[in-house]
Amino acid sequence: MKVTQVDPIFWRGKKVFLTGHTGFKGGWLSLWLASMGAKVTGYALAPNTKPNLFDLLAIDSLIEKSNIADIRDLGGLQNAMSETRPDIVIHMAAQSLVRYSYAKPVETYATNVMGTVHVLEGTRSINSIRATVVVTTDKCYENKEWFWGYRENEPMGGYDPYSNSKGCAELVCSSYRSSFFNPKNYKTHGVALATARAGNVIGGGDWAEDRLIPDMLSSFVRGDLVSIRNPNSIRPWQHVMEPLRGYLSLAEKLFNHGAEFAEAWNFGPHDDDCQPVRWVADKMVELWGAGAKWQTNTGDHPHEAQYLKLDISKARGQLQWQPSLRLEDALSLIVEWEKKRLQGVNMRNLTLAQLNAYQELNLH
Repeated sequence: MKVTQVDPIFWRGKKVFLTGHTGFKGGWLSLWLASMGAKVTGYALAPNTKPNLFDLLAIDSLIEKSNIADIRDLGGLQNAMSETRPDIVIHMAAQSLVRYSYAKPVETYATNVMGTVHVLEGTRSINSIRATVVVTTDKCYENKEWFWGYRENEPMGGYDPYSNSKGCAELVCSSYRSSFFNPKNYKTHGVALATARAGNVIGGGDWAEDRLIPDMLSSFVRGDLVSIRNPNSIRPWQHVMEPLRGYLSLAEKLFNHGAEFAEAWNFGPHDDDCQPVRWVADKMVELWGAGAKWQTNTGDHPHEAQYLKLDISKARGQLQWQPSLRLEDALSLIVEWEKKRLQGVNMRNLTLAQLNAYQELNLH
């Protein structure tokens, strides 16, 4: 099956309001959009790691405007959106860490639930917006530890505050879609609202704490033995470029076809790329070389799901979207990216080169 491609002509000149542009996924998406000529306005907290992708790629020099602000500030967010008068909104700002959510549940809910409400209120009040994509997570589902992937119509849930807050964000979007952006009344309001649920997103430029790939790379660079909590947990691993292609393709469909695509969508890997943490750790050690090793951390840890997969049949059938990269290739790209960074290579150019090669891959 020929997979859908992102259309650079569509994005040229489009005004995009992107929350979370200072983060890992936001940095990649800002670069991709800017490279196609989109006029991006970002809205997010300052980067919370050093180093970080936002500074490394000099994102603020690429986009129209970078608002360093908090989505919990309804007035500030609405003012920024009103000034921009965007065509498309992509909402990615979030508190995205499971373990942090145990320590800071109120912050997690305030950011992930009320932050989403604020973005949708902004969408409701500005008549230039035609498409809004709210990015949540694969963890929004009520996890029953099934061996098959969750479909978009499965119940929302979430054991930990992070996962639950994302399930809540999905319910918020469903309510706003029914109440204010109902597809049946699309000709009246003109807004198409969709949610996007991706898997465990990995890629160069992620320095978040308590995430497998960043933790492994940091240990490799220091020459330390990597300590891993749950080596047998199975996750839907995917390179960051894969779901971003899904978000962009979905936004194009929403803008061009409206209510027909205004619903929830899964963007995950092929089933056989849902591998245990152990498999990923072994492959990373092999790719890095230089005596890298890992061990199991046998201490007590907060609950995390052991088994999680997404069913992507709907995106494959209706959006013609499916993964292009295999997991091993994704890990190779990450190791290449980090080793080049350590060598002092221009990382904006390298990241663009990986994006361009990925898009070429989708032509064949």
